[in-house]
Amino acid sequence: MNEHIKVYSKTELALLYLPDMKPATARRNLREWIDANKELTGELEKSGYRRNNTRFTPHQVSLIFKYLGEP
Repeated sequence: MNEHIKVYSKTELALLYLPDMKPATARRNLREWIDANKELTGELEKSGYRRNNTRFTPHQVSLIFKYLGEP
């Protein structure tokens, strides 16, 4: 298992992808990437993800990495 697969807050994960952005901007960009990828969105919804969640589970992180690539 990849050592990067763990629970992340949305901000933590967003900043891994976009480390030079302000936290809120990075989080918004990550949300836009997720929303634009309908396959990822569907898989996340099946896993119990809702937009108002503040954290991603390890399974959800693995899905994000699968569809968006690792940061």
